[in-house]
This record gives sequence, structure tokens and C-alpha cells, in this order.
Amino acid sequence: MVPHTINTEFSSQGTRCAAWLTLPPRPGPHPVVVLAHGFGANHTMSLAQYEHHFAGSGIATLAFDYRHTGDSCGLPRQRLSLRSHRRDIRAAIDFARRRPELDSTRIALWGTSLGAMHALKVAAGRHDLAAVVVQCPIVDGPATLRQLGTGAALRLGPAILADTARRLVGATPHYVPIVGPPGSTAAVTAAGALQGWNGVVSPGGSFDNRVGASDVLGIAFTSALRSAREIAAPLLVCVSQRDNLMDPRHALTVAQRAPRGQARHYDSDHFEVYHPPLLDRLLIDQTDFLQGCFNAIA
Repeated sequence: MVPHTINTEFSSQGTRCAAWLTLPPRPGPHPVVVLAHGFGANHTMSLAQYEHHFAGSGIATLAFDYRHTGDSCGLPRQRLSLRSHRRDIRAAIDFARRRPELDSTRIALWGTSLGAMHALKVAAGRHDLAAVVVQCPIVDGPATLRQLGTGAALRLGPAILADTARRLVGATPHYVPIVGPPGSTAAVTAAGALQGWNGVVSPGGSFDNRVGASDVLGIAFTSALRSAREIAAPLLVCVSQRDNLMDPRHALTVAQRAPRGQARHYDSDHFEVYHPPLLDRLLIDQTDFLQGCFNAIA
């Protein structure tokens, strides 16, 4: 028997979010981990490998597309609000809690890249999560912008102003690429980032490489460094030691500040964690951690 995926949906503040519930091949109710993807990403970007591995290990998964992206509803497309994304994650947790196939007392949260910052901020102050796992985490927006350099920020300035003006009159967004080569007018221009982003797209998948320019400002003013102290659940931070989008010391700070946090280090840049052979090691480590947390509750 193999894991079974159910195409489903839930509502987040009245917007339909497409979701995928992957169940282990044995009777439930199952513990479940809600998967939160990164900036501009969608379900077709490497999530299947996590869904199948976790479900094959007895842990159900709930993946979804944020509003305005992928298979989810919401107009205009690719209007990426970090605050709205966190609301979508909370709605996904509530949806998982209502599913009869799932154990409402054993819900974990998993976040990758910018989804890690969402997972940390959502988990802060909650006492109903069994565990939190983050990998290649973007945890501090201001630090990320400093890593990318002032030149990149200056190149985005005119586009941000143009998009802000369009928002004020209700016009469609002024888009910029989410990721581009160094020196381009994109939100992320780190060396290797464009190849890394495209390399995460699964066969047959897609990546809509655009974002409303002013949405990038949301990252500049968002951080999970303070939130870490308020995370009651056990936390595993998978630190990419050669991360090219953020200084990995900030990820380690999150693990140290969280009351039940721990860090594991991997010789990886921001994108190698999505691919074998390093992916295999991460999946084993994350599964062992999750199973330990779930077994402590059962």
C-alpha cells in the first residue's frame, strides 16, 4: 500500500485555498504536519517528496497554495501578502483539526525558506502544536535585505513606487520578478538563486516568477527573531550553513531563543536541501524529530 493524496480545499477569510491531504496507508486518525512553502512558491515545487516520505512514515501531511497563487483563488494574481499568508496557515491548521482522518491533538507545522518565518510567527503564543520544523529558514527580513545588498534595494525603488501608486487607484499590480540574475530588477538577485528557484520546480510543475513590487516591502519589516521566545512547542531548526539568502547565524539564534529549540546543521546552500543526497538526510532527521514529538503525546 502507498500513501493516498486527496485534493481538497479550505476557506481563508472567504478565499478558497487549494489543498492536498496525503494520508498514510493505514487506518487513522493520523498525526499531521501542515506544510508552509516559501515566497512565491506553490504545491508543484518539490513538496511531493515531503508528502510521500512523511506519509510513508505514518505522518499525514496537509499542503496548500497561498491565496492569489497556484491553484488557489484570489485576485490579483501574485499579490503576496505575508500577513495574509500567515492567516492562510492558521486556516489550514483549523481545517486539519476538523478532518476525521487526522488526530487533532497531534498537529505539527513545517516551513521552508520564507515559509519558515511564517511557521515561527504562527507558532508563537500557541499551545496546540505538537512540533515545529523549519529548514533553510529565512527568519529575519531586514537581515535578508542586508545580505542581498543595498544595490538590489535601490534598483527596486522605482518599481515599488509605481506599484504603490497603482494600488492606491485599484489598478493591477506593477510586477517585478521574484528572482533574477545578479544586477537585475528582481526581489532576489543573489548568485545562484535563479537556478535554485527553477531547480525546485517538480517535473510538470510551474513557477510564476512575478510579484507585486510593493509586496517586497513586507519582507523588509518582518522578523521571527523575537517570536522565537514565545514558541512553546518543540522546535527543530535545520540550518543551511552556506545559505546564500541569509546569514545562517540568525537561524541558529532562533533555535537558541526558543524554549524547546534545537538546531541541526547541514553543509548546504539555500537550495541543496531540496535535492538528494542531502534531502534524504533531512527527511530522516525531520521524521525522527516529528515522530518523537507525536509519540510523547500519544
